Amino acid sequence: MTPFNLKIITPDKIFFDGEAENIIVHTTVGDKGVLARHEPYIAALPIGKMRVMTDGKYRVAAISSGTVEVKDGGDTVVLAQSCEWSDEIDVFRAEKAKKIAEERLADKGTSQKDFEIAEFKLKRAINRLKAAEK
Repeated sequence: MTPFNLKIITPDKIFFDGEAENIIVHTTVGDKGVLARHEPYIAALPIGKMRVMTDGKYRVAAISSGTVEVKDGGDTVVLAQSCEWSDEIDVFRAEKAKKIAEERLADKGTSQKDFEIAEFKLKRAINRLKAAEK
């Protein structure tokens, strides 16, 4: 497959900057695959998984919301709140985050804002755990 430039950026760092042969991202309207010379495209990304093919092999990453932009010619930029490779996920930490979020959601005294934050954190923890399962 013909490679294209892919850049994955989080608030903390440039997570990936190199060539990819294919990516599959989960958008708010379904999964979208990107190959070289893809038409221009922009989409919102919810919490979900992304697959990146380099050297003929896919690598899975867990992302926490963002956007994907495919520029004319196929060069692609993913802006994500967070991103981590599935084989680098700290499963113990994700399970702990899941438990804490579930406890906050069950607490009747939780404010609406804290409830929404806990919901987001629970979805993120579950996504990380699913990505780590391979």
